[in-house]
Amino acid sequence: MSFYRSPLSISAFDAKFEAQKIAFAPISFQVARCLLKFNLLQLISDSGTNGSSLSELAQQTTLSEYAVGVLVDMGLSMGLLYLNNENYVLDKIGHFLLHDDMAKTNLNFTHDVCYQGLFELEASLIEGKPKGLASLGDWQTIYPGLSQLPEEIKKSWFEFDHYYSDHAFESLLPLIFQAQPKHIVDVGGNTGKWALACTGFDNQVKVTIMDLPGQLQVAMENAKAAGVSARVSPFITDLLDESKPFCEHGDLYWMSQFLDCFSEAEILSILKRAATVMTSNSELCILETFWDRQPFEAGAYCVNATSLYFTAIANGNSRMYHSKTLLKLISQAGLFVDEDIDNIGLGHTLLRCKLKP
Repeated sequence: MSFYRSPLSISAFDAKFEAQKIAFAPISFQVARCLLKFNLLQLISDSGTNGSSLSELAQQTTLSEYAVGVLVDMGLSMGLLYLNNENYVLDKIGHFLLHDDMAKTNLNFTHDVCYQGLFELEASLIEGKPKGLASLGDWQTIYPGLSQLPEEIKKSWFEFDHYYSDHAFESLLPLIFQAQPKHIVDVGGNTGKWALACTGFDNQVKVTIMDLPGQLQVAMENAKAAGVSARVSPFITDLLDESKPFCEHGDLYWMSQFLDCFSEAEILSILKRAATVMTSNSELCILETFWDRQPFEAGAYCVNATSLYFTAIANGNSRMYHSKTLLKLISQAGLFVDEDIDNIGLGHTLLRCKLKP
C-alpha cells in the first residue's frame, strides 16, 4: 500500500474546495441518485457530445424544467456533466456513475441500507451501539433481521454483500480444493452462495452451513432449488453465544467476509472455538477485504467507508480491519497463517490457518 503515507499534493485553494465538497456531500449524493433514478444521466449520455438542453430533458422526463435544472446544474458542479454551449454533456465521472457496477452497487447500498441510519453515527460512536439500525427495524444487530428487511432494502444489502464476494469465487475455488476437503463448514454462510459454489465445483463435497435460523432457512431453500440439499446441511447457532456448540469434523472451516461483522473480542472468541474443533489435518480459511491490503486507493476508500455501516447500522462494534489486527487475533487463538494470498477478486486476502504445533 503506497497511499496514505504522505500529505496530499494539493494547493491550499484546492484543499479548501475539497472541504466544501465534504460539507455538501449528502446533497451531492442525493443529486447523483436522482440523476440516475429519473434517467437524466442516460438521456444526456444518449445525446452524445452535442448534449441535451434543459427543455429537451424536461420533455423526456416526469420532472418539471425547474426540477431538472437544479439537478443538472449541481451535476455540473460535481463533475458529472459539462456544458456544450447551453447543452448538458456527460463527463467521465458521470459515465462511470452510470455504467460502473461497483458504483451502482455502492450507491444503492448507501441509500437503501445506510443513509437514514447514518444520521445516528455520532450517537453510535459514543454508545458503541448501532443506533441507526432503528431506521430499518427493532433488532440489537442487523443480522437476525436480514431475512425480514423490506424487499428493496434486502435486495441492495445482498447485492452489496455478494458483489464483492462473487468476484473472488472463480479464483478461490481451485485454491480451496487443493487439499480435496470432503467436509467444508461454512461459518456464517448466509444465503448459501458459497456452499452452492463448492457443491458445483466438486460433486462429492459436503457442506455444513453455520448461521442463524432465518439465514439458514433461505440457504436450505436455495440448496433444494439447486438440487444439492442432500450435500448441504444446516447447523443452527448464534456465534455470539459462547455456550453454543461449534460444528465438528470439518476438513476445512470457511469464514468469508464474516469476521468483520464482530468486535475484536468476539473474533477472538469465535477463532478459539473454531480451534477447539480443528485437528492437525484440518484448516481454517479466512477471506477478508483489509483496507491496508488494497491494491488501489479507491478500494481502501470503499473498505474504510464500509466500516461506518458496521458502526451505525450493523452492530456498533465491528469494522473492516487492518490485516495486522486479524493476524494478531489468529495467533492469540492458537492458530498460525500457513499461507497468505492478496489481490483475490476485488481486493480480497485469503488467510489459510492451521493449529499451532
